[in-house]
Amino acid sequence: MEIHFSKYQGTGNDFVIIDNRDGRIALSNQQIAFLCDRRFGIGADGLMLLGTAEGYDFSMTYYNANGTEGTMCGNGARCLVQFAHDSGMIKEHYQFIAVDGPHEASIHPNGWVHLKMSDVNAVETGEDFFVTNTGSPHYIQTVADIENFEVFNEGKAIRFNERFKKEGINVNFVQHLKDHLFVRTYERGVENETYSCGTGVTAAAITSCMYKQGEHEIQIQTLGGKLAVSFNNQGGGHFNHIWLKGPGTFVYKASIQLK
Repeated sequence: MEIHFSKYQGTGNDFVIIDNRDGRIALSNQQIAFLCDRRFGIGADGLMLLGTAEGYDFSMTYYNANGTEGTMCGNGARCLVQFAHDSGMIKEHYQFIAVDGPHEASIHPNGWVHLKMSDVNAVETGEDFFVTNTGSPHYIQTVADIENFEVFNEGKAIRFNERFKKEGINVNFVQHLKDHLFVRTYERGVENETYSCGTGVTAAAITSCMYKQGEHEIQIQTLGGKLAVSFNNQGGGHFNHIWLKGPGTFVYKASIQLK
């Protein structure tokens, strides 16, 4: 079977994207894992199918690099919006449906895609961490020296500890700098550090203003580049009008034979 695909990346978080609006593509977990494999396949942090859904411009189905169906992926969604645009779906505003519900998006003159995220209505606060869900579950911990921090080892230990190992959690380490946050993330499903995580930086941004009600916009640095998150803190762990802003960049398109 020949599969036509496109490769996109959002601040270094890279994805295989397949247009499945005709509904003909059905991939097994093993096939998805192969396509995402960096040595034997295409290589990606995840795979997405562009589909159809009544009442929406398109649907988004996201798979982790290990082949399992994933939760919401913010960087992936921005890339999928750009892919839809590049495929001829030219609109000022997009409405699409993902696993965590409906989303809005728009493409701006600077090339950034602005993606409206789901509201957050609960944040757990610990002694030195936060836990919340921004479409995917996230653990957020502040550290002092992010560039030299052992993200893989420390992130893996938290992701597979007794509390989280069954369902898994994405683990974000955050350094608060003068005018921005530096965020590094260990992602479940990839089981490694990625260059960027959209739902992760969203979680880091909102929890950085946990006790500051009102409108905020937080600038973010990741290993793969810059993002921004704007939101309204309503107080009591309730956040709305959350927008993740950043690029969704075309890399190449090609085809591959699948067994």
